[in-house]
Amino acid sequence: MVRQPAKRDPEAEGRSRRAGVGKVCTMVCVVLAAACDTAVRSGESAVEIVVDRLEAAPAGSTTYTTVLESDVLTSGTPHADLGRIVLRARLRDPGSSDAPTAPSAMNVATLTRYRVAFRRSDGRGVEGRDVPYAFDGSVTVTVDESATPIGFTLVRPQAKLEPPLRTLVGRGGASVLSTFADVSFYGRDARGRTVAATASMTVHFADWEEP
Repeated sequence: MVRQPAKRDPEAEGRSRRAGVGKVCTMVCVVLAAACDTAVRSGESAVEIVVDRLEAAPAGSTTYTTVLESDVLTSGTPHADLGRIVLRARLRDPGSSDAPTAPSAMNVATLTRYRVAFRRSDGRGVEGRDVPYAFDGSVTVTVDESATPIGFTLVRPQAKLEPPLRTLVGRGGASVLSTFADVSFYGRDARGRTVAATASMTVHFADWEEP
């Protein structure tokens, strides 16, 4: 018995092709929409974060300086050293002298986290051996064109219980570990674009003699 070829249904084939094209179009639209959203959020912000000042106070002190002498043991206990940074948001395109760009409510940035990392001038930088471990912290501060001071932890008390800082205990000021602390703040502007600012300061660790 010879089988007869199946009859073609042009209308059904047309529906199938249209459905396939519709799926492809939908996928393309979704991809393009996602790409556009990513482009908007990762594009360059209209503002930049400017660091006016970075300073810190040793444990138990309220005096802030631009160079920190961190005591690894204060009154027999490790305490945190506090930092303070002054930030402001500045327009990337201020306009011309004849037609300056005026800041608006959209020209602000909200900072949500910061990171502190330590390094040495001799290039040795193994965390937990040569320098304290880097760490992240959380903040919620909105910055505009006015100078905004932000307090944060620069040296954690836990770091003073770990190498290399704990090896300084009992040695007095005769044994000093000199480092640079790189402090970075991150956030987004009012349009959702990322912003960041980084500053550095010198930190000398030792078991300093207490007054």
